[in-house]
Amino acid sequence: MHRPRLAGLALILCLAAAPAFAKAHKAAAPPPAPPPPDPVAVATGLRDKALNDPTAYDFVESLTTEVGPRLAGTVQAERGKDWALAKLKALGFTDVHAEPFPITAWVRGAESAEVTAPFPQKLMILGLGGSVPTPPEGIEAEIVLFHSYADLLAAAPGSLAGKIAVVTQPMPRTQDGSGYGWNNRARTRGPVEAARRGAIAYLTRSISPSDGRLPHTGKVWYVPDATKIPAAALGVPDAELIDHMALRGKPIRIRLVLNSTEIPNAPAWNLVGDIKGSSAPDEIVAIGGHMDSWDPGQGAIDDGAGMAVTAAAATLIGELPRHPRRTVRLVLFGAEEMDYASKPFADAHQGEASRYVAVSESDTGSGPLWTLSLPKGALDAPALKAVPSLMGPLRIIVADQPAQFSGSDFAELERTGVPAFSFRPDASRYFDIHHSADDTLNKVDRADLNQSTAAFAALVYLIADSDIDFRALAKGQPAPSRP
Repeated sequence: MHRPRLAGLALILCLAAAPAFAKAHKAAAPPPAPPPPDPVAVATGLRDKALNDPTAYDFVESLTTEVGPRLAGTVQAERGKDWALAKLKALGFTDVHAEPFPITAWVRGAESAEVTAPFPQKLMILGLGGSVPTPPEGIEAEIVLFHSYADLLAAAPGSLAGKIAVVTQPMPRTQDGSGYGWNNRARTRGPVEAARRGAIAYLTRSISPSDGRLPHTGKVWYVPDATKIPAAALGVPDAELIDHMALRGKPIRIRLVLNSTEIPNAPAWNLVGDIKGSSAPDEIVAIGGHMDSWDPGQGAIDDGAGMAVTAAAATLIGELPRHPRRTVRLVLFGAEEMDYASKPFADAHQGEASRYVAVSESDTGSGPLWTLSLPKGALDAPALKAVPSLMGPLRIIVADQPAQFSGSDFAELERTGVPAFSFRPDASRYFDIHHSADDTLNKVDRADLNQSTAAFAALVYLIADSDIDFRALAKGQPAPSRP
């Protein structure tokens, strides 16, 4: 008889409790996600942290101590590959792997040179990379001296028959390294041009502004329609010695011995590791340096430093509590010095070239950096408006002209239309050391290394955390502005 009353009372109690239940339920809901961090503030923090971070120096110190020189296709290069794979994993990179490709490796043997007449003296030389050897007993012949590469080109066909051609053109010292680009033809192309005129061997003054006696090596570019002749670089004072001897007006004879071997189908590797993007991981900003080095030194500045800078920059980005939107990819190329690494990398990634937002290689020592060139139209993009302010405290100028080239190892990928940005280091002293036995750890300046790392870290983060489309900017399309 009282059941209706009880049911009504229960209904009243339920209705009275409903607001309190709803309030409690609402209070238990998770708080809204915090807004994404300000990209410029994060980039500024990365820049400032990098200036005192040990990662870059520790990288190159470990490499030069535990591996040393890394001539492509040799056992030392394989040790370098194993070292790098372990190092990248320890630094927090993901999807760390090696991409193998075959090369013809070149290995240096015993080398010597001497003036045998009119004033016998030993000469300091290094065989050029890829040079064919002399006969075991060597080559001895009279020389024909050219004070410039242009003079060699002006020589008549057949005028060097049976002779050793010697080019003693000096390299000017420049901040931007342009002196090297101009003079390098005497090394890369000189042996071919000498052979076309009948020479049986070739010597060039080292492509360096140094006054030190240690010679500087580098690759020679043979061509199918010219005889391959032995080729070597003279120490700078040794080239000057020959100039002085020539002033005496007497014929000069030189004896040259170059031993070397080639290893067909030797293994080389490009090494890859990622800092995975937080929301657009299929879009890639790629940076790197080259793992291989010439054999006389330790490969510290060429290119241990370049690898160290880019690896440290990516590592700092990877340590952030929130990764940038896009993936930051580190590539350590395995055969830059002999021009073998670029095409295999492009071939391995040809199906994903459209996913590469931008690329840049660090391959001119430890720094300091002094100019930055961005892809066409980038300075007008809202996402990069802060770049000049970010680079200012590092004393880096942002160039008005767009980047044309980021480095030889990304070149094939760039030819498919992948945009590039390029930092230019102060190269005033770099070529004193480059490709010589003086390329050692004690030439790496920690402060310069960290300045370079700071610049790479700040810029790469800004690009990777944006939705900027450099291809569209190059066509004059406006950049999107993120909400």
